[in-house]
Amino acid sequence: MGMQVNTNIAANNAYRNLATTQNDLSKSLEKLSSGLRINRAADDAAGLAISEGLKSQVGGLTVASRNAQDAISVIQTAEGSLNEVTSILQRMRDLAVQAGNDSNSDDSRAAITTEVGALRDELTRISESTNFNGRQLLDGSEPTLSFQIGANDEASSRISVDMSKADLTSVVDNLDFTASAGKNTATALIDYGQKLQFSQDGATVTVDATVATNDVELATLLNQDASFAQNFSASTNDAGSLVVSSNTNSTAAITVMQNTSTTPLVFDADVSGTPGTITMGFGSASAAKESIEAIDLEIKYISTARAELGANQNRFESVIKNLAVSRENLTAAGSRIRDTDMAEEMVKYTRANILSQAGTAMLAQANQSNQGVLQLLR
Repeated sequence: MGMQVNTNIAANNAYRNLATTQNDLSKSLEKLSSGLRINRAADDAAGLAISEGLKSQVGGLTVASRNAQDAISVIQTAEGSLNEVTSILQRMRDLAVQAGNDSNSDDSRAAITTEVGALRDELTRISESTNFNGRQLLDGSEPTLSFQIGANDEASSRISVDMSKADLTSVVDNLDFTASAGKNTATALIDYGQKLQFSQDGATVTVDATVATNDVELATLLNQDASFAQNFSASTNDAGSLVVSSNTNSTAAITVMQNTSTTPLVFDADVSGTPGTITMGFGSASAAKESIEAIDLEIKYISTARAELGANQNRFESVIKNLAVSRENLTAAGSRIRDTDMAEEMVKYTRANILSQAGTAMLAQANQSNQGVLQLLR
């Protein structure tokens, strides 16, 4: 190759290699200083898309975990009030048992009635004042609360908590000791092995009675159903027929349907439509007896509501544990894609740094190589 002045091929080659080395060195410095392998889409377009998706998932799971913790707080607030409600109902029951003794004077019964009235007023206050962040919990205005416990917009990312059974207004209404109350009782010929529907005053309950083979089994099966037990109670009479009674003060007729039939079952003519009138209170032993029965039903009602809230709290605690594991695994997955392997990158940086120094020295040498032309011009 001849000696040239205008074009220094060696210098251009050294400069090109030095520019490439400097670019690699700059990228290594950026990755080492930021700790990220992907600082821009050009570093790894596919990896960036995946890591951003994982980042969204991790952020969503973090918030979902806080939502689940808030749900536990809501449940604890409601259950804490219901715990006191149970104590009040237990005290009411004790007073009803005390009133069932005819050794009480009129003044004693009046004192019992006064205390029960104050306790009933406290139940009303608790139902109206128990709230979480302004959301009423025990007055029936919020029958269902929905909590977002997942990072995505899908049904499995939400849990609904039934608060209808924690409605204290119905408890207060059912414990009106100042007036007579009617309870409707009806019997019917049941065709076993079918689904039964019980209705009264718009309240409808459907129970699968396919496993019952006689009235006694059917009565037990019905009473074990929480929805049925909330509104009705089942027993058998001396004739062995099923007897369904209302747990409320309603005197409306009880309608019983089988499967999808549009015709109610035929009631026993002797008892159908004949409500038995009871008087709750503390003025007599018989009234106190009815009060004990009514209070027992409400204690059972509240206990069922508390049990469901407790089960939901345990569920949310499991949700939080599962979210923590998912968040940890997704964070690790994102880290493997996006974070810099510092040891590996230091190897690349050291190599680029040495090549940069060598390239600079060689570029200087290449720039001096054409100095030999001056010797020819002398």
